[in-house]
Amino acid sequence: MSENINKNNRNRTLSIALCGLFVALLAICSWISIPLTVPVTMQTFAVFLCAGLLGTKRSVASIGCWILMGFIGVPVFAGFQGGPAVIIGPLGGYIVGFIVTAIIVGVASDKISRKPVVLGVAMFIGLVICYAIGTVWFMYFYTKASGPIGLGATLGMCVFPFVIPDCVKIVIAVILTKRLERFV
Repeated sequence: MSENINKNNRNRTLSIALCGLFVALLAICSWISIPLTVPVTMQTFAVFLCAGLLGTKRSVASIGCWILMGFIGVPVFAGFQGGPAVIIGPLGGYIVGFIVTAIIVGVASDKISRKPVVLGVAMFIGLVICYAIGTVWFMYFYTKASGPIGLGATLGMCVFPFVIPDCVKIVIAVILTKRLERFV
């Protein structure tokens, strides 16, 4: 019985440490940024890697903690930003969409398979849904602040420039997930 308690404590400690590590990785990857209308960052890479390695529960906890830290003002988002205005602003939908991406990739990793093709497809599906959430969110908040904007213009600013870089991030995340999974 004592052995089971020690094992559970070790697993819990490992989970907390991994979640903390990925919160830090998310922040660092957010700061690596090329400023555009929607900054090109390494956030999506960190989300993909986190969900692929940690699975659903731990990746959602990590990303949720990162979002909460940013929401309360810790500058963990792109451009060293933090505060509720980032989440409640036009770009907040992409950040919130990371939780959905983590759920999709985590479920694929936990329940379907950890094969590279499955992880890659799950990451791509998660990315598309994140784009959809972020685009609708952007259009709503942009319209409130600056007037109407069309879907084509929004996709041109917020999605199309990022498809190829994000697909490259998926490939790198899948490769690293496969190489690092034995350590997690």
